[in-house]
Amino acid sequence: MPILARSEGTERKTFMTGTLYFSRNPNPRLAVAVARHLRAPLTFEFAEPLAPGQADRYRHLNPSLRLPILAEGGDSLWEADAIACRLSHQQGSDFWRTGADQADMVRWISWARDHFGPLDEGVLAQGLALFRDSAAVLEARLSQRPWLLTSGLSHADFRMATFLPFNDVAKLPLSDYPAVAAWHQRLMALPAWADPFAGLTAPELPPVPA
Repeated sequence: MPILARSEGTERKTFMTGTLYFSRNPNPRLAVAVARHLRAPLTFEFAEPLAPGQADRYRHLNPSLRLPILAEGGDSLWEADAIACRLSHQQGSDFWRTGADQADMVRWISWARDHFGPLDEGVLAQGLALFRDSAAVLEARLSQRPWLLTSGLSHADFRMATFLPFNDVAKLPLSDYPAVAAWHQRLMALPAWADPFAGLTAPELPPVPA
């Protein structure tokens, strides 16, 4: 949480540096991308809470042992969207909207989690049908504006695109939806989104099977 300091009659905010525990999986990747996009003053630490012998090291930070985890000031916060909210507020950014656009942003965050995720290989045909229904909604939205919110880039765009950097595995037919594909390319032009792990110690995910 912010510490308020007063100097020569002015008030300024300073923040304790936290640690963001992450992996290369989709939701931790999202949290790292948000942190680096916002230039949050964090320490980034690759973690494997579910690896043999590692649980006790992380259980006090998140009882579920899931990443990402933001540890700061003796407290911890987990869930990528909650971390994005915290960091945006700390950095004084409107990346997480707080005004009139907040409801619209939360609408797309909620919708993304239920409708625009990876395909289940066990029900591939059904998954593709659901993707096409969802992509059609996005296509209509993004054909009218560059980002999901009329006011510009927000966490809704990052959340919606969480799984698209893994499309070499999912093989979603993005080319069938030119506005969605163009939006994806705009996101990939943002360094923090295109390669959030640049300069960090972060072992690669296993190679995609041929």
